[in-house]
Amino acid sequence: MSAVSKFKLLPEVDQFLGTSPIQGFAGGKHFPTTTGTLIASIDPGSGEKITDIPDMSAAEVSQAVDIANHAFPKWAALPQKERSALLLKLADAVESKKAVIGQIEALEAGKIEAQAQGDVQNFADTLRYFVKLADGVVTHTKLDIPGHEAWTTKQPWGACGFIFPWNFPFLLIGWGISPALASGNTVVIKPAEDTSLSAIYLARLAKEVGIPDGVINVVTGLGQTAGAALAGNPNIKRMSFTGSPEVGKLVAEACARNLVPVKLELGGKGAAVVFEDVDVVGTAEKLVGAITFHTGQVCCDATRWFIHEKIYDQFIEVCKDRLKKVRIGHPLDPNSQMGPVVNPKQHARVLGYQEKGKSSGAQCIFGGGPATVAGLQGNYVQPALLTGPLDNIAAREEIFGPVAFVAKFKTEQEAISMANDTDYGLANSVWTQDPARAARVAEAMVAGNSWINAHNVFPHGVPYGGVKKSGLGGGVLSPEVLMDYYRNTSVVRPI
Repeated sequence: MSAVSKFKLLPEVDQFLGTSPIQGFAGGKHFPTTTGTLIASIDPGSGEKITDIPDMSAAEVSQAVDIANHAFPKWAALPQKERSALLLKLADAVESKKAVIGQIEALEAGKIEAQAQGDVQNFADTLRYFVKLADGVVTHTKLDIPGHEAWTTKQPWGACGFIFPWNFPFLLIGWGISPALASGNTVVIKPAEDTSLSAIYLARLAKEVGIPDGVINVVTGLGQTAGAALAGNPNIKRMSFTGSPEVGKLVAEACARNLVPVKLELGGKGAAVVFEDVDVVGTAEKLVGAITFHTGQVCCDATRWFIHEKIYDQFIEVCKDRLKKVRIGHPLDPNSQMGPVVNPKQHARVLGYQEKGKSSGAQCIFGGGPATVAGLQGNYVQPALLTGPLDNIAAREEIFGPVAFVAKFKTEQEAISMANDTDYGLANSVWTQDPARAARVAEAMVAGNSWINAHNVFPHGVPYGGVKKSGLGGGVLSPEVLMDYYRNTSVVRPI
């Protein structure tokens, strides 16, 4: 990692990365592949190799699922108080290793180090949230049915599978596995091949704090090999996938063949509707912050900005001024405000959508194209603002980069129609000082989430999920999600 040598790594990170390949983890031990196929883990900020991970075979993934199912009865049989105590120890351990995990995540995901540490804290907070919820779950409920003694009981399902993307690896693992573990299920995690290291570190840490072997397992590999094997495994009891709608459909098809319940958290093309009464400078700064946060690799981001015609010109000029000041650099550089995209494929995708948008009638009114960082061969791009007809490909399809498509509107109803004219339905925001108008517009936009005078807001306890091409089977972060990881049994005795 010669290009990264000028950024000091923590000794524990150096030690963790000191062996290659870094194996998966199942049944409380390293889980090496026998296929011999390895995948290089690359630092997207420098283009340098970090280490190797195995591309596991379908048979190896199946073995991990069997391990999780074998560990399930003892984990499920633990009294809730004991299970919760172990999970809280894990949350404390994760929090104590925030700097270590954050640096690993910054190095492999290209995420600004401080932001990566925030994701690690979010994991710990999420696990604690669901443990507290699970402690209060009533698992036996008596039913008042004339002529019958009847009740329902809630039980965990068994081994649950999780496939996670590369944009928020550690945070999304927390959102996914926390309710499953707190309710007594075991888990098999398949992280993205670009960002597998923090998941493996987590599994090792779970072993250290006393989580029983086989409760948290990590398999590594490509989506078409290890991911497909996990999604298609008939012994998984529940499945969760976070990623693109295109792959989500494949996962849903695989689960349907085995009648395995599946939860899909998919992409978005979010809108920000900005009315004429806003603080122009403050609102522009927040939307610039949203589109450049993690280099725009955020599924619920505001990538379509609809600005009232009275403030449009002023708003765009302020945005341009703020975008010019964004410092692009390596994620381990404390002066960096925006890092690289995750890999060369994503780099080409972002730049390609800009070119396809312009060739089909869009105008680039700011930025765009590749960015250079002195001394580094990373996957850097410039933030961009595009405008033009709203049927343009750059206004319709998810780009997953720091690119916003902007347009004017005149009336409230026009803005709502523009926001809803999309195949996606994940998250939008409305910006106004009028509370009544804010509420009207927020409720009228067809999506799983509407935010007012903010974007990308995820308090624990508020359901977060998508509709249309953005999701299926429930969401995350709420009490309802915990209930997804219990199955119900009705017991009836005629009297």
